[in-house]
Amino acid sequence: MYLYTKNILTIALVLIVLISVRCSKPKEATDTATTGEVNMVVDESFQKLFDTQIYTFESIYENAKVQVNYLPENEALVRLMDDSCKVVVMCRDITMEERKKFKAANLFPISTKIAEDAIVLIVNPENTDTMLSVEKIKSILLGNDSLWTQVNKKSKLGKINVVFDNAGSANARYMQDTLLQGKEFSKNVFAVKSNPEVIDYVANHKNSLGLLSVNWISNTSDTSTTTILKKIKVIAVAKNNSSNHVKPYQAFIKTKDYPFTRSVYIINRQTRAGLGFGFVSFVAGEKG
Repeated sequence: MYLYTKNILTIALVLIVLISVRCSKPKEATDTATTGEVNMVVDESFQKLFDTQIYTFESIYENAKVQVNYLPENEALVRLMDDSCKVVVMCRDITMEERKKFKAANLFPISTKIAEDAIVLIVNPENTDTMLSVEKIKSILLGNDSLWTQVNKKSKLGKINVVFDNAGSANARYMQDTLLQGKEFSKNVFAVKSNPEVIDYVANHKNSLGLLSVNWISNTSDTSTTTILKKIKVIAVAKNNSSNHVKPYQAFIKTKDYPFTRSVYIINRQTRAGLGFGFVSFVAGEKG
């Protein structure tokens, strides 16, 4: 009886160990380059662009599902680091310091440049001042020029209210780092919560100056874009105080004649040929 009980206990322990090992075994990934699911975070500046990219990708590959969150840039890398997502889209590459942090976590994300983007400045339709120089824009953001009369002596619009899409957005970071060289924005600069809110604010406030990503107004064959363009005016910008003011058209973005251009990167932490890898290849390729 003792030996029988002992044998039963031994078998039970072996079964427990086997079940434990099986349960603790990492779940094998089931996605491929064209099937399965992947989570990604896209800077909300590019929502219109990536809504189209994802729709097209899923239409071609019916067994693929891209779960996307549109968030400010400063949240994207946090999500990538803590494995809340496998892919992020930003308008900058990972810095050396950030790569060190990823390496310390045994992560080696791959960056792929996929596009050139630009920051657009917009005003209310009743504002007649639609041409600014880079230096004048810098002066406005620093608060040295805080009135529209400092742009145009005949203006009756009063104080210049500058509005960004989000305090942690790529648009705000780019202008502060690149144009202001790290200096603080003036008190007349504030943020709402999204690019559509920037558009609505400018459409309803004659004295405002808004900043957003060009992809919100670039697709003129899209009815939502034509609706937006009826609500606002786009500023032409000169690199210096010359008369060579240009708008953010594709040709001027490519040649860098339009000053506020930047590269867009898609960053993938998948080291195998999963759906994240497949989506990156699609966006960077001819179809994307």
